[in-house]
Formats: sequence, C-alpha cells, structure tokens
Amino acid sequence: MLAFKYISFHYLKYFFIILIALIMFMVGFDYLQNVNDLPKSANILLIYLVYRVFFAIDMLLPLALVFAMISTKIYLIRSNALVSFYSLGYSRTDVLKPFIYVSTLIILLFISAHATNFARADEFANNIRKTQQYLNPTRDLFFTYEDKYIYFGQLSPLQKKATDVRVFSVENGNLKEMISSTEALYQGGDWHLKDAHIIKKPSIVGPAKNGIEMSDVPDLAMLHDFKPKILDQVYAGKVNFTIGDAIDALYLFQHQKINTSQIKSSLYKIFIYPFFVPALIVIIFFFVPTSGRFLNVSLFSFAAILSTLVVWGLIFMMIEYANNKSVSSEVGIVLPVFILLILSMIQYKRFNIR
Repeated sequence: MLAFKYISFHYLKYFFIILIALIMFMVGFDYLQNVNDLPKSANILLIYLVYRVFFAIDMLLPLALVFAMISTKIYLIRSNALVSFYSLGYSRTDVLKPFIYVSTLIILLFISAHATNFARADEFANNIRKTQQYLNPTRDLFFTYEDKYIYFGQLSPLQKKATDVRVFSVENGNLKEMISSTEALYQGGDWHLKDAHIIKKPSIVGPAKNGIEMSDVPDLAMLHDFKPKILDQVYAGKVNFTIGDAIDALYLFQHQKINTSQIKSSLYKIFIYPFFVPALIVIIFFFVPTSGRFLNVSLFSFAAILSTLVVWGLIFMMIEYANNKSVSSEVGIVLPVFILLILSMIQYKRFNIR
C-alpha cells in the first residue's frame, strides 16, 4: 500500500505537469499561427482558447500518461526508491500496478467526457475562428432517407430548424412526389414542415389520366427520429461525434443501408484508441533496469519518448485513414491497439513476475 500511494502520487504529479506543458505549447502555437484570424472580442477569444484547451486535452492526454510513467520511473531510479521497494519485498508487478490502475481510471474519465460536447471542441474552435460563432448553420445539405431524397438549404442544429426544404419521393427510379417548405422544425421526434406544398405526379401519364395533383398542408410531420445533430454530424462529413450522437446515428442507419464506417470509426476512437496507453506502459516499463548503474538515463529517456511518439503518431495516422475510409475502422483503430495489447502480454510473461 505504501508503494502504491507513493508511486501514484508522483505519477499524477508528473502527469499534470506534462499535460499542462503540452497543452500550453499546443494552444500557444495555435494562437500565434492564427492570431490574425481570431476575433477581436476578448470574450469570444477566451471561449476560443477554452475550446482549444479541450481539443489539446483530447489529443495529448494519452501521450501525457505515457510520458508521466517514463518520468516517474526515472525519478524512482535516480532517488534509489525503486531499489528500496524491491529490497522491501515488493515485486515488479507491485510497482507496475499504480501506473496501470491510475492510467486506466484517467482513461475511463477521458472516455466519459466524450458524452458531452467536449468531443466537438475542435469543430467549435474552428467555427469561432472562421465566423465568430461556435456553432454554424450547415448549408446545402442533401441526403437520402428510405425512398426519399431530402435537401435542406440551411440547417441550424441548435435551434432544431431547417429552411428551404425539398423532399423528393422516388419509386422504382421514377419521381413520385415532391414536397417543399420554407421552414421545418424538429419537435417530438419528427420534422414538422410548415405550410408544406405537395406536388404528386400521376403514375401513368396519358391524355385520359389525371394530371398533376397539388395540395397544401399546414403542418406535415416526417423523418421520424432524424435528429438535427445526426444530420449535422453525419451528412456534413464531420467526424467528432459525442457518444450519444454516434449511438443514435448508428441505431438509425442500421436499417437504411447507409455506410456507417465513419460512425464506427468515431466510436472506436473514443472507446478503443485510449487503451494503447496501458499496453505501451507495460512494454516500456520492463525495459528499464532497476538501478541507474545499469542505465544511461538520458539515452533511455530519449529512446522511450521517441518510441512513444512514433507509436502514437502511427495510431493517429491509422485513425485518419479510417476517418477518410481509406481503411476499415477495425483495421485502422482496433487492430493496432490489439497488437499492442498482445505485445504487452508477451512482454509481461517474459519476466518472472511473482
């Protein structure tokens, strides 16, 4: 218990120091790069910087967890605390446990944060930089749903409102019906088209047949459960979903024959990707000798940090490939993390852990 508390304290200390340093570097670099494009209002600028901090946490927290383990292990070696723990009867597993338990707990908190708009911090920050608004209307949105083709001239997810709406119903490759409305509101799980104008084409065209039928409906409900956030995220090509939005979209699209690879990629990134951290911690942990007499600390630190950056960069590259549909999300996200977990288990078993 003494070793667990001592190591956990220093691990958390180094974690927060490293995370704050990485955040300050990333946000400061972003500010210097975009200072001419940022709004002049102090309030809006502060909101922009807050969203950039959230995005930096999203990007760098897993990296900080590994760097903190490396720093803590070096500290234990230089202070001879590691040798002392082993001489008191603690095993390597006992020394490893604080790193695994603490990092896993932080990862679970990190994952739960993606149930909020924390996951969309980068999108909000970019919107502020471009238009001084954190949530911009999506324009010229065209998508399919069941046998309908729908066009929204402008979608405002926050207001749950769309304007310049066109709905085209198609049957056997032929246009069956066209509905137009100047405004649609999402209420009670349905989109309500206000003052909808309906034009129906006859199924058989001929001199003895009825002509085009036109009618007006004050309030026409359709597109059940098609939430504004789903439309804004999925059909506008965005990849930073909250957990709730991603699950709702996946549930809605599973029977619509719509490609859900981007949604699965987002969920895998939230739930699977962070767990490369415990695997990498185990792999690096057992490469470190117990005493500084057997270790060139500077060389080890450089090699460990470089290896961590390479692994993190490769995983991030595969995530981008998965988001762009160049590879499947299983290959781009799940497979690299699974390989690291297998390697960590092999590394663990190579040593006679009591």
